Amino acid sequence: MAKLYFRYGAMNSGKSTALLQAAFNYEERGHRVLIAKPAVDTKGDDRIVSRLGTERAADFVIEPSTDVFLRLSQHRKHALTIAGQDISALLIDEAQFLTESQVDDLLRIAVLEGIPVLAYGIRTDFQTVAFPGSRRLLEIAHSIEELKTICRCGRKAIFNARLVGGVFTLEGDQVAIDEAGAEGPVVTYEALCGQCYLEESQGVLNRGRRHWSSSVYADAPDPDFT
Repeated sequence: MAKLYFRYGAMNSGKSTALLQAAFNYEERGHRVLIAKPAVDTKGDDRIVSRLGTERAADFVIEPSTDVFLRLSQHRKHALTIAGQDISALLIDEAQFLTESQVDDLLRIAVLEGIPVLAYGIRTDFQTVAFPGSRRLLEIAHSIEELKTICRCGRKAIFNARLVGGVFTLEGDQVAIDEAGAEGPVVTYEALCGQCYLEESQGVLNRGRRHWSSSVYADAPDPDFT
């Protein structure tokens, strides 16, 4: 049975590079693949762009309203008609930006159509909150694999810090693509380990939660004994 794979990692862990390598491996062996990305990822327009400089055009872009199962079926029919060859795999970049229903479509494609789906993305946003697409992938993917990268200190990076004009921030919308717009400061991201992230955020994991302080927690009553 074909499977739904979720390969996640912090920024700069080589997700897009791994996707392009997987596509190359399939095609080198004579197979046909489809590559897609969510439209919300405007970096590179309709292209999959690796930070190493490798890039490739996506076969289709997924809007928030796109029925991914239907789009796969349409491309599959076209491939069989034009090339006489079926689709061997579907590869999705920036899968965290998919809706939950679109992730469900990915599982249906794998199970009902027998086509492996390889989804690549990050797990949490700059406030350490799971993206809806990533959360659903963690819930239903057959296989989950972490792609590792390192923090500035040399430890394994697990969080994605947002910098606006080079300054760490916990403010802003969940999605902000790391490229300069027509105006305003540049948004960039840095992969950090837990310790470096908490040092930058002064102990805050997201703006809606209580600031961490060892003295506060030391003096706080235990809720089980009040």
